[in-house]
Amino acid sequence: MAHHDLLQRIRQRLDELNRSERKVADVILADPARATGLSIASLAQAASVSEPTVNRFCRSFNAKGYPDFKIKLAQSLAGGTPYVSQSVEPGDGAADYTRKIFGATIAALDEASRTIDPARIERVVDYLIQAKQIHFFGLGASGAVAQDAQHKFFRFNLPVTSYVDVLMQRMVASACHTGDVVVVISWTGRTRELVEIAQLARESGAVVLGITAPGSPLAAECTETLEVPTPEDTDVYMPMTSRMIQLTLIDVLATGVTLRRGEDFLPHLKKIKDSLRETRYPPGAHG
Repeated sequence: MAHHDLLQRIRQRLDELNRSERKVADVILADPARATGLSIASLAQAASVSEPTVNRFCRSFNAKGYPDFKIKLAQSLAGGTPYVSQSVEPGDGAADYTRKIFGATIAALDEASRTIDPARIERVVDYLIQAKQIHFFGLGASGAVAQDAQHKFFRFNLPVTSYVDVLMQRMVASACHTGDVVVVISWTGRTRELVEIAQLARESGAVVLGITAPGSPLAAECTETLEVPTPEDTDVYMPMTSRMIQLTLIDVLATGVTLRRGEDFLPHLKKIKDSLRETRYPPGAHG
């Protein structure tokens, strides 16, 4: 198993561990980077367990002993982010839930950055470059992402809209023409209306791009997709981390379009920036 999966494996097996092994896991997961620097005595003390318990814990994760486990843990951190998604507990104080939410978001972004296929990004950018107009569709939390995308792509001097209402999406999809690009943003890709809307847009001649889960019904209807694997534990905080991944992907695509448009396009971006400057107070003028 790949090294960077060690933290993931510890998280997945928490419920199988006995009480004393669970204490060891909690200490490691709370701060994996610190754990790599602890002696076996210090870790045992921090977890209030005996040293043989720590050894047993290490061996249950395919390590020869504690020193070997520490090397694997260090490699796990080198292969990914030292942040760990931890569930927010009812008794958490502000410091705890703040750290957990930031940690979960950073971990999710890190994981997504390693699974995204650059070749797909390239193909999606190709379609966007050739678009006569672009429509962004999203519902719920993904609706906010569709609106953000409209703001970002508006600067490219071509007609861009965003729709967060199913009826409007359906009407726009039916009225699409060849040369139109519809970008459908959906975390699960299982919303029936969006799948039907993607079909409609394709039938009308539009290119349909999906930012959605791999193997989902929506992905099957799209011309091309950027696939974001959805974590198994879709808990209460997932809409937030999923939205961060979607927003980042929109940034990636906007950057790709800017770079592909090349030098002659930069003056246009500057003009938009300058037009905004008039509407802002100079720095320091008003707090």
